[in-house]
Amino acid sequence: MAKIFTFKGKTIEELQALTVEDFTKLLPSRQRRTLTRGFTPRQKRLLDRMRKKNAALKTHERGMIIIPEMVGRRFLVYSGKEWTQVDIKPEMVGHRLGEFSPSRKKVMHSAPGVAATRGSKFLPLK
Repeated sequence: MAKIFTFKGKTIEELQALTVEDFTKLLPSRQRRTLTRGFTPRQKRLLDRMRKKNAALKTHERGMIIIPEMVGRRFLVYSGKEWTQVDIKPEMVGHRLGEFSPSRKKVMHSAPGVAATRGSKFLPLK
């Protein structure tokens, strides 16, 4: 049997029935403070577009906090170089969109070639 997702003891259906103000009371302090200040005009525009349109939405709003209303939707979040597809799942509620669209890649350093000494890494300029 699959485990049912709960957030602070409430199922996703109960969370979706709450208003944004009531949902805000369940969040940790940082997210709660952000939402009590209200959405920015760009975030309000994103929510309006989300309510009207069912397709994937492109957005630069990496700081947008994921609310229960967004669950099941698809966003294309800009990482600074490319658009990363983010499918919103119930476990993502309360996080920010940018957390699921990494803006940096892991750096992989290589070693000197086979049978090379440490000194052979040096390349003369001439």
